Amino acid sequence: MEIPEHHKHTVIPHIMVDGAADAIAFYTAAFGAAEHMRLPGEDGRIMHAEIEVHGATLMLGDADAPFAPPGPGGPSVALHVYVPDVDGLTGQAVAAGAELLAAPADMPYGARQSMLRDPFGHVWIFLTPLT
Repeated sequence: MEIPEHHKHTVIPHIMVDGAADAIAFYTAAFGAAEHMRLPGEDGRIMHAEIEVHGATLMLGDADAPFAPPGPGGPSVALHVYVPDVDGLTGQAVAAGAELLAAPADMPYGARQSMLRDPFGHVWIFLTPLT
């Protein structure tokens, strides 16, 4: 096996959710994700899938021990993705059902940024560089 080019020299987030198929559908509608592959289990749940969100690879699957989806305290990580239009993507995501945690705003470090929580409990931070 050769390492796929988009997996080289990166740490790939791999999230676990209850309802991975629904999560893929949400990420497609909300963030414009493209599904690259899906490995279904015998029970119809997704053992492993890979999607792309604006050029960034995300692995996901249905939660099984030892993994669990985010709990009541929230996730331990946030997923950052640079996009060409943070305002447009934020509106699209909210319309699809994402919870707006922070509206798009210009940040002192040179990016316009928004923060959202998806229906599966994961926090996403989208950024567009300021020109």
